[in-house]
Amino acid sequence: MVSDTPIRLVCFDWGGVILRHCRSWAEGVKAAGLDLRGHTDSPECQARRKPLGQAFQTGLLTSREFFEKLHDAVDRQYSIDELHRIHDAWLLDEYPGVDRVIDRLHQNSAITSALLSNTNERHWSRHIPTAQRPADFPTAHTLHHRHASHLLRLAKPASEIYSAFEEATGFAGAEILFFDDLPDNIATAACFGWRTCLIDHTRDTAPQIEQALQQHAILP
Repeated sequence: MVSDTPIRLVCFDWGGVILRHCRSWAEGVKAAGLDLRGHTDSPECQARRKPLGQAFQTGLLTSREFFEKLHDAVDRQYSIDELHRIHDAWLLDEYPGVDRVIDRLHQNSAITSALLSNTNERHWSRHIPTAQRPADFPTAHTLHHRHASHLLRLAKPASEIYSAFEEATGFAGAEILFFDDLPDNIATAACFGWRTCLIDHTRDTAPQIEQALQQHAILP
């Protein structure tokens, strides 16, 4: 059944919707200009890295703690500085045209925009401009509400982060249109009554976002 509730909030995931990022250890190492060493891409090493990434993105590890533990998890095949390089290279670039679509969205005074991202403090800082440098990936900073897993200490697709987001923004259920590239995240959002759009991160995302906004009569 189509809801009669008007959409008041458009929420975006960051990676895979606004921002392209690496999808594997091998891809991240290559993006950093390094070579793949030892058994660091093996299933066993992946199994050691995964809980560290989850703890980092929910704020349970500081940046220093994360990289020290990661150093051990990859059998010290990479130095701490090299792990910093891999981590930073993981974020690639913004999808072309997404900034312009969001600029158009902001011209609709009836709509509030938001971000809900599974991320970590080191990546998060790169969308925020400072007095010393502009943001590396500025589009997310233009959104009205910005919420991240490491700040909420919760992560998608767990239901708790969706409840926390609704409480923080004051919007709920069918008032929200949510863009994400992972089916599990979309499924939980749908359980909360959010309108959803599953994005294909392997293609340019701006046309997909624009089409959905037009289908919901948010953009002309």
